[in-house]
Amino acid sequence: MKKRSSASKQIKKYSLIVGLLVFIASFLFGCISLKNLEKGKKTAATYTAQSTVRRINAQLNQYVELSEFLGNVVLAGYNLDQTSFSELAEMLPNENGIVKAFELAPNGVVTDVFPQQENEKAFGINMLTDHNRKEDANRAKETGNYTLGGPYKLKQGGTGALLFHPVYKSDSIDNDSFWGFVIMVIDWDKFIDEIGLERLNEASYCYEIWTTDDTTGSRVVLTQSQKHIPKNSLTVECEIPNDTWYVDIVPDEGWISIYQWIAVIAVSCITSLMSATIFNQVHSKKYREDQYAVELKKSAEQAREASEAKTRFLFNMSHDIRTPMNAIIGFSDLLGKNLDNEEKVREYLGKIKSSGNILMRIIDQVLEVARIESGTAILKTEAANLSELFYSVNTVLESDIQMKGIHCSIDANVQHKYAFCDKTKLQEIYLNIMSNAIKYTPDDHAIHVTINETNFDDKKARYVFVCEDTGIGMASEYLPHIFDEFSREHTATENKVSGTGLGLSIVKSFVELMNGRIHVESEPGKGTKFTVEIPLELASEEDICKKELPEQTFMTDKNIGKRILLAEDNELNAEIAMELLKEEGFLIDWVKDGQECFDKLEESDEGYYDLILMDIQMPILNGYDTTEKIRQMENPKKAATPIIAMTANALEEDIAMTQKVGMNGFIAKPLDAEKMFTILKQSIVEN
Repeated sequence: MKKRSSASKQIKKYSLIVGLLVFIASFLFGCISLKNLEKGKKTAATYTAQSTVRRINAQLNQYVELSEFLGNVVLAGYNLDQTSFSELAEMLPNENGIVKAFELAPNGVVTDVFPQQENEKAFGINMLTDHNRKEDANRAKETGNYTLGGPYKLKQGGTGALLFHPVYKSDSIDNDSFWGFVIMVIDWDKFIDEIGLERLNEASYCYEIWTTDDTTGSRVVLTQSQKHIPKNSLTVECEIPNDTWYVDIVPDEGWISIYQWIAVIAVSCITSLMSATIFNQVHSKKYREDQYAVELKKSAEQAREASEAKTRFLFNMSHDIRTPMNAIIGFSDLLGKNLDNEEKVREYLGKIKSSGNILMRIIDQVLEVARIESGTAILKTEAANLSELFYSVNTVLESDIQMKGIHCSIDANVQHKYAFCDKTKLQEIYLNIMSNAIKYTPDDHAIHVTINETNFDDKKARYVFVCEDTGIGMASEYLPHIFDEFSREHTATENKVSGTGLGLSIVKSFVELMNGRIHVESEPGKGTKFTVEIPLELASEEDICKKELPEQTFMTDKNIGKRILLAEDNELNAEIAMELLKEEGFLIDWVKDGQECFDKLEESDEGYYDLILMDIQMPILNGYDTTEKIRQMENPKKAATPIIAMTANALEEDIAMTQKVGMNGFIAKPLDAEKMFTILKQSIVEN
């Protein structure tokens, strides 16, 4: 799960990077597109501005031609007075009255004006000395070129531009002398209208026509569409007589509008988001597919391993079960052939019982592993005397130790011998490790056991159990697998030691269930050392006394006349139980299912049955349902009849279920006569 979350975060991280890169690429592409758009607009604007320049030049060329004509008349030697000049000027074309006046200015002083009306104030102006006009007039005189000056505030009123045409006459020796000016006064407003600047406005352009002051170098605005035009305008030069005008032009909203930039950013964001989303979806899908393939492969591998484990399990079970079964069947056959030989009969019966116990131990171990794997294994904690617990296990193993001549020493250094623990599981841990040490230690070798108490306080202590032998040992390659189920370094055929390979797996599970630790060290030919550490809550002697019940002695003759109702669907099991019970003096009634058991009890007199032995798995009505039905009887004494479960369902959850439905005790199959009689007699006495 953690790996999947990490991969998901990684994909999201890369998706963000892809989205960012796509945004940058889209934005750059948008910028390039806008630059190309700007370039296209500037090309169009350049053409528009040049068209305006051409109209300006065309208009000025007409005025130059008129001025040239008048200058040629002067050079031809005609004596032009006011009347003849007026007649001549009147014949000149002047569409729309753009030329406000034609003037002659010998030596720079205006002497003749047409028309005189409204232009009287122009007479006598010395263009070479007039404050506003002298700069342009002198430049025209010095260069000998046509010069357009202005616009000025005219003496006669209004605004106009002056086109100066300097006239030079040649004497007899070809020396040119300055005669004066032919001047055309151009109505500025009409001139601006004539060159068609409104076309720029119609095309959504802002414009400004300007020139520079020759003296100060400052910008002089001649005309403009608005006071402040946008920046980054396009500038086109316009060559006019003896000067240069500049035409600035720019679209009203600029070359690139704010809305176009917003569109570029929006498209970049959308493209980025879509790219990141698609990348995330594609790679997430690919990752899920890869994960599915990995999980599928893992599942197939697990299925294969499970199949192999099942095969190994069946092989091991087949071998380990057949071995004691072979002994039971074989010795049963021999028993039948030697019934007259009492000594042989006793020998064969002992071996049959021993093989049966081995078979039961194998079955118990398999059930214990199943309980552990299903997660139903729990601790049944109770106060215990640890010294007695270990002593009882040592007593069981004593005969095997003596039989092999093993030197076994036990050193115990325990300050708190009373603790709360699961006695059965703790005994099984100790028993399994000690049994393995005895099995794999050759005759006349040694086993040394130490039991210490460390890290204790008023409430808890850590008990360390160490079992070290000088047996055959194990290879280092096998040690990582020592706690695997059905794991054995050598088979029973190879080393002649029987076992299922489940014992140490169970031990490790029990140790971990108790929050403990187990460690193993081994070397072939030198021996093996097991170290088990288990923390336990400390108890007191009073805790032991509280749970112990006074031992009761039962005499067989007290069982005489006690009647038991046996509910068992298997005839063989019923026969064994009845024979054992009859030998103890009990009276037995046998029924084959739960419903028959209920009917039998209901039909009987009150107190007729002292106890019911109830199998669990029966036809018609099982043991659980039968018990619940009995507990609900109207007759309170019959409903309280002691019921003891007698079943092969021997797991802890099965025992818990018998208590839940109201049973008074539990006897596991195959029947252990001593345990069965103890439980039966105790239940009868309590009742």
